[in-house]
Amino acid sequence: MDKFLEMKVFSAVVDAGSFTGAADALDMSKAAVSRYVGELEERLGLRLLHRTTRKVSTTSEGEIFHARCRELLDNLDEAEAEITSRSGEASGLLKVNVPVTFGVMHLAPLWPSLLKQHPRLALDLTLSDRVVDLVEDGFDLAVRIGQLPASSLITRRLASTRMVLCASPAYLEGRGTPLRPAELLQHDIISYSLFSTGENWSFTGPDGEASVKVVPRVRTNSGDTCRAAALQHQGIILQPTFIVGADLAAGTLLEVMPDYRSVELGIYAVYPSRKFVSPRIRVAIDFLVDAFANPAWRN
Repeated sequence: MDKFLEMKVFSAVVDAGSFTGAADALDMSKAAVSRYVGELEERLGLRLLHRTTRKVSTTSEGEIFHARCRELLDNLDEAEAEITSRSGEASGLLKVNVPVTFGVMHLAPLWPSLLKQHPRLALDLTLSDRVVDLVEDGFDLAVRIGQLPASSLITRRLASTRMVLCASPAYLEGRGTPLRPAELLQHDIISYSLFSTGENWSFTGPDGEASVKVVPRVRTNSGDTCRAAALQHQGIILQPTFIVGADLAAGTLLEVMPDYRSVELGIYAVYPSRKFVSPRIRVAIDFLVDAFANPAWRN
């Protein structure tokens, strides 16, 4: 007795709406299909199907059982696909979309190692801060940074990065150091225009949540430009540690208002589906997880 085969045959009958259709789909005889369904009903002690000369439909019990069968069969297919993809060799073209600055600073140095480990793998890399549609635009994998909304995409967390308010020592010496968010209104602000909250900067401070609507002197869609302006003593920026971490460590930028913490953002590998993940996608994700286990900007 093969319970999975019984469930597969029963599900095929329901999906096809007939024994003949199920027989064609499974490449079995109609008699064999009828026998498997009959044996299943006898074993369960339930009638699962209403049969007429023209069509087949489920009983109330059959409808419930079909839903459970479909779930179990899908899980079996997924398990087989996963173990097959893990044992297969990574090969072919992997299309990847990544944010511009993160892609240049932290991913570009890594790709040669991935290609060296997998000689039959090829990469097509697109750097863009636009949130692309992975399926519509034909990407296998993306790296995204932020607080991701709920979606059908599958995510794997790689690391995190903290947004830090900072400026150069020379700027702070000349203009003074703000101590609380409201004081940012008296300072030159270099603002990143792609923030989801726009010019509303929020912090968690000693007295709880605090926010201010800044008035930028410079607004740009480039984190690199924000950093460059701050290093040239042009004002205060709010940027992630993966961009300004080395500057903070070197002292060329100083954290402003350290008692007021901005948001922590996740860095994720994102791909379209958990089912039938190809070896090239799986090895790339595992590679990135290992690469960012202890990111340079963490401290």
